[in-house]
Amino acid sequence: MSSRLRALARLITAVAIVTAYVALHLAITAGMDLRACDRFRDAPAQAAAFTAALDRYAAGNVSAHAEIRAGDTWFKENAPSGASRSAVSSATGDVEKGRVSLARERVARLAEDVERDRARLDRKLGSSRETARYWAVPAVVLLGPALWLVRRRRSGAAEIARMVSCFAPPQPWWRRPVFLLASGAGYVLFAAGAIVMGTAQRRGYTMPPMTMVGLLVGGLAAVGAGVLSLRYTRPRSARGAAQALLADGRQPVLYLRSFADDDAAAQVDDSAAFVSIHSREEQLTGALGAVGPVIAVGRPGEPLPRLGAARFYLPLDDWQPTVLRLMELSQLIVLRLGSGEGLWWEVQQARANQPARKLVLLAPGGVPDVAERLDEHLSAPSRLAEVAGGDPWTGAVITFDPEWTPRVHPVGPVPRAKLPRGALVRRGARAVKAGLGPMAWFTPTHHLARVIKDALAAVGVRRRTMAWRATFATQTSLWKGFVLVTALALLLWLAGRALQLFDLG
Repeated sequence: MSSRLRALARLITAVAIVTAYVALHLAITAGMDLRACDRFRDAPAQAAAFTAALDRYAAGNVSAHAEIRAGDTWFKENAPSGASRSAVSSATGDVEKGRVSLARERVARLAEDVERDRARLDRKLGSSRETARYWAVPAVVLLGPALWLVRRRRSGAAEIARMVSCFAPPQPWWRRPVFLLASGAGYVLFAAGAIVMGTAQRRGYTMPPMTMVGLLVGGLAAVGAGVLSLRYTRPRSARGAAQALLADGRQPVLYLRSFADDDAAAQVDDSAAFVSIHSREEQLTGALGAVGPVIAVGRPGEPLPRLGAARFYLPLDDWQPTVLRLMELSQLIVLRLGSGEGLWWEVQQARANQPARKLVLLAPGGVPDVAERLDEHLSAPSRLAEVAGGDPWTGAVITFDPEWTPRVHPVGPVPRAKLPRGALVRRGARAVKAGLGPMAWFTPTHHLARVIKDALAAVGVRRRTMAWRATFATQTSLWKGFVLVTALALLLWLAGRALQLFDLG
């Protein structure tokens, strides 16, 4: 599945979900309108009984007072907000105050008021039914294309998913669903705590001091509980390579590296602006997700998969044929240079058997041995040691032209850009910067993703969002929490209306 078709599939699925939700809400509304019509069906008889009781009470029959109150209760419980309900309520109040003649005047046209209210209820029911039908039709119509696109997406990745699924470690069927639910609770706690703390900071001056302190402490506790929960549950609910491939549908990005680099990739870059729990590899995976799902060979024997690229596990004595086949099926090979003969064998095989545009090398900074070893595999010198930055994790990105001439791109922060010319443009740029400033946290992986984007563009692969995807990946937990909180609130609201429909709320 291509990136454009995948984007279309996601759009159609999102529209189908929203349309189905609105249609369900309107169907519940139509059901409540139908129940209101049914409850008001006896209104003519109730109006006649109320008027007769009022006449008897005016004639001196004191026992009719109970019937007047019963009629008022019936109209309050079953009549809509309208003329009939108002007339009965006002007449009952007049009776309580001894103004019986005025009460009889108020209900003189009660039968006509009832008919008008019935007509209004019928029109409202017809309108709600028609609106629900208008929304239900596109929801049903969109269901077919959405399911077809899901099937198309899964079939597009079926071959490679079957290959890597053979190397997935066995797990109980319940493990991932249980930890997905637990991680969902962690996301909700994390986001709810952030919302509470943000509210206390913005509006604390309008609150009593103890209330503000309570909100801050409660929000901080919720954030802490969410972080602890997510650190425990996320590795246990991580998708395997086959699941990631089937969920995405595009050809994958094969991420190759030395297992010794996993500890450096698992580093979390701290920030004073907000709490981050996402590692550098997660950020890199988020950036490379602009190209395709990122898969990687997991370290043999690790109890839990590292977060970032979706893992599969190859046998130590027979891994080379699978890696070669995955190189053919992948649309991009990202290889982190380092120590290990297996890694350099992978460089040699990619150099010998794959198109030059598919290979992206990530070189550590300050390691001259890597530059010397790399030059042994290239027809032209890379001059990596002279160009690479000083970051020991990634100092340079290397791509190749069709003749396999290396192009080395150093990694590092970009100089601060000047604002565009023009007063209006400058003001707009400042506004955007002020709005995105708290969200735009430029980590080392952001700079790496920016360089990878430029390096790929130089060989004809354009993915404009890679750098911002890396930045967004530092806040994935927060945004997932916001989405879950919103979705949970909408579902609870819809469930509450459904309970009202069946008189269970």
